[in-house]
Amino acid sequence: MAAGPTTRVSDLVVPEVFTPYTQVLTEEKSRLVQSGLLARSEALDNLLSGGGITFQVPSFRDLDNDEDRVSTDTSVPFADADASLPAGVARPPDPRKILTQKEIAVRLNRNNSWSSSDLAAILAGADPMQAIANRVASYWARRLQAAFIATWNGVIADNTLNDSGDYVNDISGASFVDGVTNFSAEAFLDAAQTMGDSQEDLVAVAVHSVVYNRMQKNNLIDFIPDARGEITIPTFLGREVIVDDGLPRTGSVYDTWIFGSGATQFGVGTPPVATEVDRKPGGGNGGGQDVLYSRVMWTIHPTGHAWVGTAGDGGPANTGTAGDDLDEASSWNRVYPERKQIKFARLVTREA
Repeated sequence: MAAGPTTRVSDLVVPEVFTPYTQVLTEEKSRLVQSGLLARSEALDNLLSGGGITFQVPSFRDLDNDEDRVSTDTSVPFADADASLPAGVARPPDPRKILTQKEIAVRLNRNNSWSSSDLAAILAGADPMQAIANRVASYWARRLQAAFIATWNGVIADNTLNDSGDYVNDISGASFVDGVTNFSAEAFLDAAQTMGDSQEDLVAVAVHSVVYNRMQKNNLIDFIPDARGEITIPTFLGREVIVDDGLPRTGSVYDTWIFGSGATQFGVGTPPVATEVDRKPGGGNGGGQDVLYSRVMWTIHPTGHAWVGTAGDGGPANTGTAGDDLDEASSWNRVYPERKQIKFARLVTREA
């Protein structure tokens, strides 16, 4: 295709360079990835490179806390366990088993496209390639965050329906009462206590800006410098605070989510054609148009759970009306046997 007098998107975007560059920028722009709430998993990356909509992730359970045995000096070979034993000699005990559990992750194939007219103002910048990459990376960072929130909404819905809501401390009440229904250190600690003596595994707190405002008013936030001393990181009781208005809220009732490292595993795959530009000569009433297509392949897996919904060829949507979306209770099931093994807790408050 002959180059025209005007630099076009197709002149700037080299897919083999643009795709990995945008992917790196997406992760850099996501506080979820930066904070460790999404733990990049090489195993999930590898699974995405193959076929299938869902992936089994088997693991061994811990040994059951069975009563131990008192040793004796009586010796009977296990091979003779079913033979006649001398009087007074007990049959040797059967060795106990180690059990397995099966988590299931689900593939998310997503895409979007933009015409060059949408990019025209940005393309006037000093570095058009950087401008395009920033635009696409920022978009996918927001969509990654939306899929993350939808996933945990589904896990929470399953927990409420099938596990007695043992992840949550809900103090929202029927109406606002200052000092009772709003965020407090006491309420936070009660939420963390749902993990019992494993609560120290919780390392980060995700809050809505309204809740964060309350935390600041109550002088609950400490600020520490990052490793390079360039920015300060808000913390609460030694845990990093992540402020995100995408967290669930219903009117004046707000969710606060508390995570441990590795509570969510994140896999990234490479679609067959991750980036391409289509030239449409008839676009713009014949003036010509470029369309940039961008595609991603992810899996966002809440550790200790299994996807049990029915997903189409591209995987589930974040939310919808037909069911089997990421935010549905029927889409997830907890497979880890102990509540303490799920490094997550939820606090629900009502704010003024």
